[in-house]
Amino acid sequence: MRRLATVLFRSFLQGLLILSPIMITGYVIYVVFDRIDTLVPIAVLPRGLGFLIVITLVTFIGYMGTRFFLGRMLFDAFDHLLQHIPGIKYIYSSIKDVMGSFVGDKKRFNKPVWVCTNHNPEIWRIGFMTQKDMAFLGMANKVAVYLPHAYAVSGYVIIVETKSIKAVTKMTAAEAMKFAVSGGITSVEEEKHERK
Repeated sequence: MRRLATVLFRSFLQGLLILSPIMITGYVIYVVFDRIDTLVPIAVLPRGLGFLIVITLVTFIGYMGTRFFLGRMLFDAFDHLLQHIPGIKYIYSSIKDVMGSFVGDKKRFNKPVWVCTNHNPEIWRIGFMTQKDMAFLGMANKVAVYLPHAYAVSGYVIIVETKSIKAVTKMTAAEAMKFAVSGGITSVEEEKHERK
């Protein structure tokens, strides 16, 4: 009887292990879809049409803002206005910088580095160099490195000497971010093997 209970309990845990990532991913996709779908306030629209309208509108604005001179000029003027309104400029410029760090032409998290955060015993962390020269703040021979937290959309910036970092050469920036955020569980070799 005890053996049967152990087998059932292990099977239950295995079921949780298999279903949890699927269910959580499905839930996140549903919540994102639902929130975007309800952005269009027309109540008579069939389910999903609001989502399509928002995605189409965002894509259209992105296309107009990057492909056509007039569109780019209008968005630049609006950007300039928001960056010069007291109070709003801090919120707007911060959000713009963070979004630009992950997507767009000026990606900032594209230089993964290993950082020695302790010398005795030697401890290395993975991060992303965001400033390769801190002399403008009176910190010559130092760099700024962003260290993401595992399993969170947060992190912190540290300033270290140039000799305390070395470039990550065996991972892309995306693989390095995945490695850091997963707490080091993700193996680049396993992923490359699975893709074959």
